[in-house]
Amino acid sequence: MLNQNLTWHWSLATFMAYVIRSAAAYQSKTVRFLHVTFDTTGDSFLAGDHHGNIYVFDITRNRFRLVQKTGQACTALAFNLRRTTEFLVALADYSIKCFDKDTKQLVSWMRGHEGAVSSVSVHGSGRYAISTSADTAQLWDLDTFQRKRKLNVRQSVGIQRVFFLPLSNTILSCFNDDSIFAWESDTLFCKYQLPVPDEGPRIHYKAFAVTRDGKILVAGGRSNLLHLWCLDTRQLLRVVQMPPKVRTVRQLEFLPDSFDGGASQTLGVLSQDGVMRFINIQTCKLLFNIGSHDDAITAATVSPNGRHIVTIMDNGSLNIYSVQCLTQDYNKPPPSLVKVVSGGECSALTMKVKSEAVQRPAKTSGRRVNTKVLRPPAVPMTEDKENELPDGLNKKRLVTLLKAFGEYPAKYRMFVWRSLLRLPENHAAFSSLTDKGLHSAYLSIQERYPIKSHKLQRGLQRVLSALAHWAAIFGETDYLPLVAFPFVKLFQNNPLLCFEVVATTIVNWCQHWFEYFPNPPLNILSMAENVLAHHDKELLQHLIDCGVTSQLYVWPLLETLFSEVLTRDEWLKLFDNVFSNHPAFLLVSVVSYVTCCRAPLLLCSHKEDFEYFFHHRNNLDVSAAIKETYRLMESTPADIHPRNMLDDFQPLTRGQYPVFNKYPTYIVEYQSQERERIRQQEVDYLRERQAVQELRAEVVQRQAEDEAWYTQQELLQQAEEKRRDILQQEESKLAEQRTRLTAMKRELKVKELQLMDAARRRFLKHQQDQRLTELHRLDEQIQRKVCFHFSHRPVFNMERRDSFFQPSFYFVCNVSICPLLYIMGCLYVLYCI
Repeated sequence: MLNQNLTWHWSLATFMAYVIRSAAAYQSKTVRFLHVTFDTTGDSFLAGDHHGNIYVFDITRNRFRLVQKTGQACTALAFNLRRTTEFLVALADYSIKCFDKDTKQLVSWMRGHEGAVSSVSVHGSGRYAISTSADTAQLWDLDTFQRKRKLNVRQSVGIQRVFFLPLSNTILSCFNDDSIFAWESDTLFCKYQLPVPDEGPRIHYKAFAVTRDGKILVAGGRSNLLHLWCLDTRQLLRVVQMPPKVRTVRQLEFLPDSFDGGASQTLGVLSQDGVMRFINIQTCKLLFNIGSHDDAITAATVSPNGRHIVTIMDNGSLNIYSVQCLTQDYNKPPPSLVKVVSGGECSALTMKVKSEAVQRPAKTSGRRVNTKVLRPPAVPMTEDKENELPDGLNKKRLVTLLKAFGEYPAKYRMFVWRSLLRLPENHAAFSSLTDKGLHSAYLSIQERYPIKSHKLQRGLQRVLSALAHWAAIFGETDYLPLVAFPFVKLFQNNPLLCFEVVATTIVNWCQHWFEYFPNPPLNILSMAENVLAHHDKELLQHLIDCGVTSQLYVWPLLETLFSEVLTRDEWLKLFDNVFSNHPAFLLVSVVSYVTCCRAPLLLCSHKEDFEYFFHHRNNLDVSAAIKETYRLMESTPADIHPRNMLDDFQPLTRGQYPVFNKYPTYIVEYQSQERERIRQQEVDYLRERQAVQELRAEVVQRQAEDEAWYTQQELLQQAEEKRRDILQQEESKLAEQRTRLTAMKRELKVKELQLMDAARRRFLKHQQDQRLTELHRLDEQIQRKVCFHFSHRPVFNMERRDSFFQPSFYFVCNVSICPLLYIMGCLYVLYCI
């Protein structure tokens, strides 16, 4: 198909497809792809080209689309974020952008690097990311898109790569001097350093790869040697030497397997000649190659599920390889797994075992054993009554519809389930159970089963408490939360229906589960083992040889009701059929699941692999497994058929719920008493510990107060001494100032007396001068008057006159001697005249 100048060519060779990006104006000109990254599922991947276009490819649906045009070349990609629709793109301008592939909107823009970002590593939780350039590595919080930490190094050292280890909070940093450090991501505390090998030539690490369990690190560089490190012991395990054609290792990628428990054994080594060689790191055996000298590979990415490999070729195109096709030669099953039926159809009945599914040979008429199943005679009226369901539904018609479409419509599924299970909806009885409050066994259920949604957690706690109040054994059953959780998630808005669905499931499909409590139901496990022995003796013998019992391959599926190994849609499809059939259908479904996974189980040999297999999702066609369940229900002999050992469906009674006592009561009562005793002891212990902590806190507080008081007293004493010193200094200063002030007052007093004396003298002199002036004026006036009188009066006797003027002359002459007398004399003279 051709769209947006992108061509997707499909091939039937070892690789599935190759993709070519051509320019819009020149169809002959190829635009090179630069980087590729898978999402967490491994079914789709992102690819960025030289022009800044980002495409998303869906391998399962054979679709691709353009999700972003950045306008500049990308230097790194990351598609495994916690929000599955978002991805990170490192661009040529040293920035990192986060886009949403569905809305095509820019979510955030992160800056901080001063060089090109060479890699982006995302934590397993999808919350944190590490971006690496030549001179720095930065830790980002993808919830807030803020930088949390920054690692700077000297320019002479340089950073080669920094990335998260899987399944841990450890950051591994590799530098240009071949030193490797491990850091704690929360505190950035250095946990350890891998020792640099002293022997042999220096490799100059350029490529690194870690297994999914985070225990093995492989490093390679400018040599054909690979160093394998054990990160648990922090020791160099071995040195692997590649063929002489390999001179430089460009990239290392582990090829994961669904059943290796994360300890991948297959390693892909991309060398300078453009050929990627896959080897077994344990046997050092070359398994297969991809690429060639003419069609060289520049980069490669392996999907997380290990199904596909996407390579960027030297001409800029993409090649998509199927790992199943690449590994079919060395993954051939042993001869015992190939069954040949004698006769003329041998070649047609030869079975080839592949890595994902096993095709079982069809049963021939010569080998088929016709078994007669004893059934009661059919009674039409009774059958019609049994098929009649509430709300006008008919069970027979529902089963016919179910077999035709494989599942009920999602819109009406809850309505159909309620009718099939004939739920009584006892509101009063359920209210009486919920009014008793939370059961003591589930007060701290969030510690054992932490759930992100508080609403869902409260709903689970409420339903489990109601079940525990209904029957005492449900307060002691450890796996009850696993049984109830899928239904709580479906009916979280209707706790009454959720409780009754769980109770109906326990009463009918969990029959005889509690007879050996607290041990697993050995009778039920024996039923499943007998059915498996009848239909697949070889698989059962393989399980026995590996030391795997029914408690390992039957009980994990039953106690979780398949919720761990199936997706939501697959689980709903299965329970559509479970609720529509006899209670034995669930047990037979377990046998069907085991037989449908026959091929991978035969390849497992370790007990840990089986445990991992039955606790994780696997590649299984649920529709085929359901069909196999119906076939086993019909072909299983009556003497071992679970239908004849389990009771028929019995709905819950209306009004009041039935009494449930099909368990060893003395064990449950003993455990309940022990639990209550332990709980009471724990309460007493917590109370005593609280009292001790309070006393300790009070003692510590008192000590702190005493210490603070003594410290305060010392400070006050020191302050008092300081103030006394200051006061003494001030007093001495004040005395000195008083002395100076007294001297100044004395000087001022002397100056004041001197000034007053000078002023008095000046005043006296001024007064004397004024009086002299007045006397002169009076004297002049007297002389004028005398002159005027003598000029207008007759002349007197000269003697008299002479006698008269003599005293006057005397007074005038003595005026300087006595001014007052002078004045009086003048007045006398005037009087006489």
